[in-house]
Amino acid sequence: MTKADIVNEIAKSTGVEKVTVQKTVESFMECVKASLAKNENVYLRGFGSFIVKKRAKKTARNISKNTTIIIPEHFIPAFKPARVFVGKVKNSVKVGGKK
Repeated sequence: MTKADIVNEIAKSTGVEKVTVQKTVESFMECVKASLAKNENVYLRGFGSFIVKKRAKKTARNISKNTTIIIPEHFIPAFKPARVFVGKVKNSVKVGGKK
């Protein structure tokens, strides 16, 4: 499902114009990105959490040059689904990814 599909579904189910729904969805995504950029997690009860994870410094290998490189400590965005959300997906999706 793409962002356009989500906008279409919300517009169809709520009766709100697609342009308004699209602005709302994009505004929501901007708010999440801005919060994570400020190292603030976003919690949506019943859905999940958008969190900032810290990756520790580590040593890696460049196989083509046969050298080691050091990847510094850094932060990455992550999503942690709520238990209710995980349970709903587990119970609704059968083997092979089809309902």
